[in-house]
Amino acid sequence: MTLLARLDRLPLSRPHYVLLLIGGLGYTFDGMDSAVVAFLLPSAQEAWGLSNGQLGLIGSATPFGFLFGATAAGLLGDRIGRKKVMMYALAFYAVFSVVAAFAPNYEVFLGARVLAGAGAGAESAIIAPFLSEFVPARRRGWFIGALAGFFSFGFVLAALIGRFVVPTLDDGWRVAQLITAVPIVMLLWWRRSLPESPRFLLQQGRHEEAEAVVANLERRVERATGQTLPPVPPASEAPVKQTPKVNLLSALRFLWSPAMAKRTAVIWLIWFVITFSYYGFFSWIPTLLVQRGITVTKSFEFSIIIYLAQIPGYFSAAWLTERLDRKNTIAIYLAGSAVSAFWLSQMDTPATITLAGAVLSFFLNGTYAGVYSYTPEVFPTWIRATGTGLSSAFGRVGSILAPTIIGLSAASLGFAGVFGLTTAVLAAGVICVLVFGLSTAGRSLEDLTERDLPAPNKEMTR
Repeated sequence: MTLLARLDRLPLSRPHYVLLLIGGLGYTFDGMDSAVVAFLLPSAQEAWGLSNGQLGLIGSATPFGFLFGATAAGLLGDRIGRKKVMMYALAFYAVFSVVAAFAPNYEVFLGARVLAGAGAGAESAIIAPFLSEFVPARRRGWFIGALAGFFSFGFVLAALIGRFVVPTLDDGWRVAQLITAVPIVMLLWWRRSLPESPRFLLQQGRHEEAEAVVANLERRVERATGQTLPPVPPASEAPVKQTPKVNLLSALRFLWSPAMAKRTAVIWLIWFVITFSYYGFFSWIPTLLVQRGITVTKSFEFSIIIYLAQIPGYFSAAWLTERLDRKNTIAIYLAGSAVSAFWLSQMDTPATITLAGAVLSFFLNGTYAGVYSYTPEVFPTWIRATGTGLSSAFGRVGSILAPTIIGLSAASLGFAGVFGLTTAVLAAGVICVLVFGLSTAGRSLEDLTERDLPAPNKEMTR
């Protein structure tokens, strides 16, 4: 369709970078919220006299809420629009982060953490598919990989909060949660000016609104670059057809239909592998450091070093996705993660554990940059948010299982066994993506989906 050809031929410029910043700040707060919980647990335990089992429930609360939030965001994003879900999810997360900060008891705190996790999950699941629909194909991999890189800033900030706020202020663990929530008020105000995805609008039959969004973006790009826009190439995409609404069962029916099953299986497995490994590592590394004889404060300082390694991991992978294709980038960083996990399993001093952990952090987060770029590309527009949300949700099953499985493995297999298990899981992911993954770099979203896959029919979406 000519309208989408007009959108895809725009050079990446200031209006796109504003979208990157607005979406990226959302990921920064999501990452901060996810990571800061680990630094709250000792204070919560002291405040309410919690058992280790109750602490474990708090640790699982965010990923548990994340699972349901990601699922709901995907379904709603394909029904009511990407922008609305992104706005409501952020507000929902902020409200319950504040509730958790002022929680009078363990039960209220636990419930608020689950609901804040649901808001963060919805936010994370919707941003990448939403913004991917604005970006030209030739730069989409870098853009979404860089977008995911903002998670790393949140983790570093959480580590700094855990080191300098939680232990130094009265009720510092409550203040920490306010810090993660309050700046979102400004972000919500900023996001009001965001346009809805023109691809979503076309799917809904709202052609005039889609035309207005694309025309406005063209004007802004022309002003930003100071140059005449490139000519519109001949439209090679199949016409955009209005599609019926879907629910969870009909979405699963389509995603696991013969035409989509291979794509869905690969994406779900990659999400599970990386999320299992990531949360297993990051939830246990401070404890493992303490077991190697360093203080809790020092373990937090080592954790900051490990978190800092996320930043070059994300952005190096974002750069490579345009040059090596998404699936090859994912495979390289998964392989690097597997080697690093094995290396970590052989280390026995705090310094060498921290070094190996930083390298593992680099590769794990680089994998995430590739996965966030890759996932929206393999699903058709009419089910893109749902497909991305369900993939992310399935990955969260790994984050819920990882602390328990690795905890049991640590008891029976020891330190080496924990990361030996992680190595095996990561190696399985490498083989899967190399053998079965789809090449997507440089191809338009419509070429990857609407041209290669059958249109939904009433049987699929019933």
